[in-house]
Order: sequence, then structure tokens, then C-alpha cells
Amino acid sequence: MKKFLNIGFSALLLGLVSISCNDDDYQTIESIDKIKIDSVRIVNDTMDVFAIQTIKTYSTYPSHCEGFYGYDYIYKDNLERTVTAYKYITDGPCEQGNYVGANQIKFNPQKEGTYTFKFWNGGNSWITKTIVVKQ
Repeated sequence: MKKFLNIGFSALLLGLVSISCNDDDYQTIESIDKIKIDSVRIVNDTMDVFAIQTIKTYSTYPSHCEGFYGYDYIYKDNLERTVTAYKYITDGPCEQGNYVGANQIKFNPQKEGTYTFKFWNGGNSWITKTIVVKQ
């Protein structure tokens, strides 16, 4: 009986794997490009060292063929950060029309000080936010 259950479970698992591998409803990413960050939400502008805070960013995408790809998070010095968001662009048919996407960064400061964040807002424009970190 135990051998029969092992064979049945193996067949079920193989069936699920083969079904998921035959999924042709995906779209290929054609390119990656910057997308401006429209707004930033920081809940606490003061926090403790080693605490974790989520910083949310919002960007407007022109169609559903585009979505969030990742951040370029650069330490300019010990207390300054620049953040640029990137979007992917796919090749498939998709729903047209703007939509706002929200994404987040987990900030976990390791020392006290006043941290300055600059979020790319298009061209030479930046949204600047500060967070004071205390011991």
C-alpha cells in the first residue's frame, strides 16, 4: 500500500510539473528603462538604529505591458542615498491606459545620523526626503 501511495504521489507531482512547464501565456521582456518616481511615502521621519522601515514609491505606467523591474539604490556617502526605479516593457498584447504601481524599499540603518534620500523624478528632477536615525 505504501509503495502504491508513493507511485501515486510521484505521478501527481510529475503531472503538476509538466502542466506548469507548458504554460505559454507569458510575455517576453523586450527592454528595461527608467521610470520616474511620482511620489514617496515615508511613515516615520525619525527612527532608531537597526529598526526596519518600509519606504513606498509610486510610479505611473502608460500600459499594462510595463511594470516594476527594480531599483538602482546607490550609497553616495554614509548618509545619502539616490534611488532610481526601472520598468520592464513586454512584447505581448496588453490593456492600454495608465495605472499607478506601488513598490517598496526596506530601510535598515546601521548608524545614527540624518539620512537624505533622493528619488529620481524624471530629467534632472529629484524628490528629496530625510530620515533622522537615533541611537
